[in-house]
Amino acid sequence: MVPFAQSPPGSRQFGGFAVVSHGMTDTGTSLSIEDRIKAEASRLGFTSCAITHAGAIPEAAGRLAEWLEAGSHGEMGWMEARAEQRGSPRALWPEVRAIVMLGMSYAPATDPTALAAHPDRGRISVYAQGQDYHDVVKRALKALGQWMARESGAALKVFVDTAPVMEKPLAAAAGLGWQGKHSNLVSRREGSWLFLGAIYTSADLKPDPPERDRCGSCDACQRACPTDAFPAPYRLDARRCVSYLTIEHKGPIPEALRPGIGNRVYGCDDCLAVCPWNKFAQTARANRAFLPRAELVAPHIGDLLALDDAGFRAVFAGSPIKRIGRDRMVRNAAIAAGNSGDPVHRPALRGLTGDPDPVLAEAARWALARLRDRETDALNATEHRQAMA
Repeated sequence: MVPFAQSPPGSRQFGGFAVVSHGMTDTGTSLSIEDRIKAEASRLGFTSCAITHAGAIPEAAGRLAEWLEAGSHGEMGWMEARAEQRGSPRALWPEVRAIVMLGMSYAPATDPTALAAHPDRGRISVYAQGQDYHDVVKRALKALGQWMARESGAALKVFVDTAPVMEKPLAAAAGLGWQGKHSNLVSRREGSWLFLGAIYTSADLKPDPPERDRCGSCDACQRACPTDAFPAPYRLDARRCVSYLTIEHKGPIPEALRPGIGNRVYGCDDCLAVCPWNKFAQTARANRAFLPRAELVAPHIGDLLALDDAGFRAVFAGSPIKRIGRDRMVRNAAIAAGNSGDPVHRPALRGLTGDPDPVLAEAARWALARLRDRETDALNATEHRQAMA
């Protein structure tokens, strides 16, 4: 949460953000304030901008409570800790009247699922291959917020990802897209490749109409999930999701889910990548800050297994990946090595069985056992073919 810190003319300060008692500033232009906000957002690099009102998602709190009650959030205690504020914009900030929802494209130039055929390489989610989106989107949000405060004379706050804000339902209510059957936002123009940000304002802004659900009978995202994380359309069980398991989950990954992780070492794009609406997404619209760094596109599993703390920090500096730390990344790489079937990883895995981190050491032991099992299976299959010849 980033409160506006610079007072517009005629305002007073309260609680770290600007507060005024009047409406829009008359700039003499024929364009509405809403149109000018959207034009400025575009200039700052946002590919989508739309407005909704603070009471636009009355059903969100109940749905969130049901999801939390089922335990579908796994170890993400922060989802539960501020559930009341997350479920209602006014519970987070009572003065909010309108919400400007913004999207920044990170559409990839290549198929994110292509590396599935290369088990010697680690798969890193598209969103994490470039600069940290928190920094990029926040800079643009703060710039737009400063412009809005000068133009409108209203108090505001900006949010990107880390605050208790339900960005996806709010973005759908504003008309940026709709929440697809994979629970993520889908845009007719940007497909599934949008980073979302929000500006809460005390100004009265005209809301845009919401977008209707256009998934129809398509269930491609449901079928693509490698760990069956969707118990029903529009419902995600994070405890089975590869993104959750490789990023948020700190303990041992359940053994039954490890084969489905394949060579994914940070996140998963499969349910997003197969969405038919991605055919309308234009790579040229993606922010250049999110262009993939060469070392993050397809890292060798062996190189990831060899990382120490200093090496991890050097490779992932400036990336959102840095927050999971070396131990979790190497744990993920060990599981990928076990899934690879390649005995070349055995020496590195043996070395990791004595790692000070017990979760990582256990993953290395599992990987070694899996390599042995797969080698035995291959040998038995060969002997069977020879006997039948």
